[in-house]
Amino acid sequence: MQLADLFTPQAREATPPMYGPPTADQGVPLISLAYGLADPALFPREELVDAAARLLAADANAALNYGPNTPELLTLVAERLRREGVTAHEDQVLLAYGSSQVLGLLPQVLIEPGDTVIIEAPTFLGAVMRFRMAGARLVGVPVDAEGLDVEALEATLRELRRAGVRPKFIYSIPTFQNPTGTTLPLSRRQRLVALAADYGTLLVEDDAYVDLRFRGTALPPMAALDDGNWVLRVGTFSKILAPGLRMGWAHGPKPLIERLQMFKVEGSSGPFLTRLVAAFAEGGRLDAHIAALRTHYAAKCDALAAALRRELPGADFVVPQGGFFIWLRLPEGVRASALAPVALRHGVEFLAGTRCFADGSGDAYIRLAFSEEPVARIEEAARRLGAAVRELQAS
Repeated sequence: MQLADLFTPQAREATPPMYGPPTADQGVPLISLAYGLADPALFPREELVDAAARLLAADANAALNYGPNTPELLTLVAERLRREGVTAHEDQVLLAYGSSQVLGLLPQVLIEPGDTVIIEAPTFLGAVMRFRMAGARLVGVPVDAEGLDVEALEATLRELRRAGVRPKFIYSIPTFQNPTGTTLPLSRRQRLVALAADYGTLLVEDDAYVDLRFRGTALPPMAALDDGNWVLRVGTFSKILAPGLRMGWAHGPKPLIERLQMFKVEGSSGPFLTRLVAAFAEGGRLDAHIAALRTHYAAKCDALAAALRRELPGADFVVPQGGFFIWLRLPEGVRASALAPVALRHGVEFLAGTRCFADGSGDAYIRLAFSEEPVARIEEAARRLGAAVRELQAS
């Protein structure tokens, strides 16, 4: 008898997540472009210390004891949503330990084994793993140069309806999509919202990167195009403040928010953390910080793009308008699975495209994160990647 015999089938079949500190290979110091980590150089240390001191001086007992979320943070989220055109109400906001907790709560409220969930192909597999573990049947819809292919989505919905299947929800990352960096144009957003309403399925709008726009014009979120019945907007402070604070949120139909809150069994996300984020944002400080992030990450994105053009002339990619990633199609005949060990010998790491498709396809693609490393190391990583590709091509 073994301890593993006690595991559920889901636990026995689970695969390890892709995160953690990079490790060196054969003594070569590794530069990792695999993970979408924030740049620690931009963490607002002094401002957070000041905000913490102010809130503890004002009422340490309430901030440090058990208690509810501070109403100020609910108001902050609602106000930011209203600035985007969403008819937002504080009683329709759920605060959570990062947007990942919201995505983990969704299956508990909506999915039973065998239920259908529509996802983008490729997409953020961290979310998809949660849906799969709940027993969902995942149906992928292609992403092209403008994001989710809504014509293919409509065909998929029509086919499912003929088979008597009503999907529980459509999971979409419309702005600076992870991993492709694409942004869904307004016409597709409108069509996607209309399809969700026509087919009576929830639309989960994951907008983790929406504030990090480097260029182009901001588009209304799908939640602003909805009548309040079919879109759950999910967001986070991780990309615009500090991931370690673990503060995310969701806004959507009140009955769904209430059910999600019921399954958030630990209760609030804490009086200290919620007060700290709200206190930091006072006086426009959060908006000023976001402006600095945009400038900083734009420079990193441009540096990686220029280095890739120089080092990998046979590769194909589109420079995103924001976010953390460049999605690169490898030169003809090069596969991510074969390239990965060669790249490690050269001291560079990436996320294979196969990790972004629920069916394991995508071996012709890799995702490169420019968010954490300094520009000089980003450029060196591209040089190493180019050398690895040339070695593989010559073998």
